[in-house]
Amino acid sequence: MKLEKKYGLFTAICMVIGIVIGSGVFFKAQTILQKTEGNMPLGILAWIIGGVIMVICACTFGIMATKYSHVNGLVDYAEVTVGKKYAYFMGWFMATIYTPSMTGVLAWVSARYFGELFGWSATDAQVMTVGCIFLVGSYAINALSPKLAGKFQVSTTVIKLIPLFLMAVVGTIYGLVKNVARYEVDPITGTIIANGTSQIQILLENFKTTGASGMNVLFGAVVATAFAYEGWILATTINAELKDAKKNLPIALFVGSLIIIAVYILYYIGVAGGATVKVLQNANGGAQYAFLQIFGDLFGTILKVFIVISCLGTLNGLMLACTRCLYSLSTRKMGPKPEMFEQIDNSTNMPTNSAIFALLVCALWFTYFYGANLAPKLWFGVFSFDSSELPIVTIYTMYIPIFIMLIKKDRKEFGVFKGIVLPTLSIISCAFMTIAAIYAHKSSVIYYLIIYVIIMLVGILFLLKKNKVDCVQENNKQ
Repeated sequence: MKLEKKYGLFTAICMVIGIVIGSGVFFKAQTILQKTEGNMPLGILAWIIGGVIMVICACTFGIMATKYSHVNGLVDYAEVTVGKKYAYFMGWFMATIYTPSMTGVLAWVSARYFGELFGWSATDAQVMTVGCIFLVGSYAINALSPKLAGKFQVSTTVIKLIPLFLMAVVGTIYGLVKNVARYEVDPITGTIIANGTSQIQILLENFKTTGASGMNVLFGAVVATAFAYEGWILATTINAELKDAKKNLPIALFVGSLIIIAVYILYYIGVAGGATVKVLQNANGGAQYAFLQIFGDLFGTILKVFIVISCLGTLNGLMLACTRCLYSLSTRKMGPKPEMFEQIDNSTNMPTNSAIFALLVCALWFTYFYGANLAPKLWFGVFSFDSSELPIVTIYTMYIPIFIMLIKKDRKEFGVFKGIVLPTLSIISCAFMTIAAIYAHKSSVIYYLIIYVIIMLVGILFLLKKNKVDCVQENNKQ
């Protein structure tokens, strides 16, 4: 039994936008301000660089999508360019590290912004409990009704653009024409206070703030944007369920990417007019002051509810992709028990066993993220790394062999620009992200790679077992 063609172009575009736009623009905008110490121009440059890298890589995969279409776009592209074994390693990495680690982080981020509505701290037990509920809930909606999950993705994509659009456009215009109280940090007490001035003055002051500079700071800020921009590649996981995938998937990747960049930069500038950079750097969610200031308590709270819905939409998109990861390996008769994980439920047209595996791995990464980044005393010692960034940079590194082989195999068919120039730019972009991650995370990269190697070695064991079975079957035939 095969997956049905049930998604159209609009759903695909919404999936690209919906997976990417969500928590990252709220979660990492503050991180970037902290890394640059309030250097707004450098922060905007980081957003632009991260966005350009996303567009370049998305366009290159979009080119491949016009030719190749099977079950899971990225795994398909790895197979036709580099080979079946590399495709297996890519699929195993996505099923066990990349997708579930991001999904686990998003469950916590969704709960964090939900908790802000009730005054909960980001590390409170209530937040972690709600995070577990969100994780299981996103699994349930995808496993029981994938069509409903697709509709939820479209709905949340529209809803999540509301607070971003209002802050980027309405808030900016309102502040430019009217003098109102703006939040800033009292230089003596360090507390957040309101001070009467116009938004244009705040903007000018924020852009004059020198803050930190240098390549190390820029690298750290760009790596932080990786989480905010990442997720677009997961839209390729619905390749087998997308109508006219060879035409619609490239369009979805390109159009979705451009919309994301525009929304992020406009939001980043817009929110900077509602409060000083010191307020926006505040660990307790400085951006909320800009929302409440510009839109008032009632509408500010409503917009914060929209932010929660935005994060849940991203979580839904990630879970939608995550539930299909092991299935894409099993259809190739690879991975653990492929005959079990390739099964499709007759009622829901959903790879149920693959979805259950995804929920389990997501729960493990959810627990790891808390223990490695939020627990009062880190559970894993030196092995406590940021699982919201390093797995993302790893996949950029794993793109490089695909782009190299694309140039080698398909440059004549695709032409000079599509077959050589664009893949070359993608290689440079991925190399930049890899170097930036090493500069930004330093020794944490080593400990992350140890865990990465261990998980990949487990995957090799399943591959060796399959090769052994294939040899036995071949001998029996002879």
